Amino acid sequence: MAGMQPLKSMILLLMLLLSACGDPIKEQITQQIPLTEQRIELLAQSLADGQVRNANLISQYGERLLQSKPSYKPLIDEFLKDTGTKGPMFVALVERLNTVKNQPQMFESSQAIYDELLNLYQAADPVLYSDALSDPLNVLADMSDGSLPRVNAMSKAQSMAANKAQDFGTGEQLIGNPSYGSWTSGSNGMSFWAWYGMYSMMGDVFGSRRTSYNDWGRGRNYSYYNDYGRKRYSSPDQLRKQNDLDTRTKKSFQSRGQKYTSAYSKNRTGASSISSQSKSAQTSANRFASKTTNKSAYAKSSKSGKNASFRNSKSTTSRSFRRGK
Repeated sequence: MAGMQPLKSMILLLMLLLSACGDPIKEQITQQIPLTEQRIELLAQSLADGQVRNANLISQYGERLLQSKPSYKPLIDEFLKDTGTKGPMFVALVERLNTVKNQPQMFESSQAIYDELLNLYQAADPVLYSDALSDPLNVLADMSDGSLPRVNAMSKAQSMAANKAQDFGTGEQLIGNPSYGSWTSGSNGMSFWAWYGMYSMMGDVFGSRRTSYNDWGRGRNYSYYNDYGRKRYSSPDQLRKQNDLDTRTKKSFQSRGQKYTSAYSKNRTGASSISSQSKSAQTSANRFASKTTNKSAYAKSSKSGKNASFRNSKSTTSRSFRRGK
């Protein structure tokens, strides 16, 4: 019995040491929060200093359209918010960070919190953010009836032909983007896109038809958000709702013996001269999605990549805009 005492002491000591180590993911969260906060603050400063290329172009396009199409002013003014910190995309980043800090119980695990912080960190990269702004920028281009060129994207006709896509009207680049609207279900169970606030003018002014998810999911055209930015510029809850809707739609088609191709099953053709950061971020997101059983390894590799990306956080794209080919 006396020989058991040292063993018990060793076991007790080991248990104390293990408990002192704590949750390594929670420690990473504590370290990552100020880094993500700083990155978002740097993005705000970059916007204020005119260092985000596509934000500058939104300002230029907006001013041109205000002169040529003054009746569109309420809608143009909404898009001009994307040049600063009052735009819906920037506001969404801040709100998501506040959810992490103030409502951590909204996440299913510590790993999910850490993943969200890494996504926010990348989303606030001024270069990625500039690429993401190509969607509202190109809506302004389409509103100009061809007098202003699309940026970082093919012409509408070319991308529609390449993707065999349907035409969902002016503003279609923003359909599916939770910063500008949401999918709402009707009494018949079908889901339709509903614009937020002034963005509904796109349907009123341009006569765009009401967009059902059944049609859009199968026939959507290219957009930066849906083809490159969805994992970075959506909250976990928004992604879950998108995936749930897509799954329900697929089951509905299957129950009728019809084929359905997911809205997100493949990237649409249409990007032109987007940054290398967007391409690498997409590769990282796809790798993460395919390795859900190895989340800890992903977090470690993402953190090392994040540190390298942070050193380049003030870089901006230098390419001049070109007309969509």
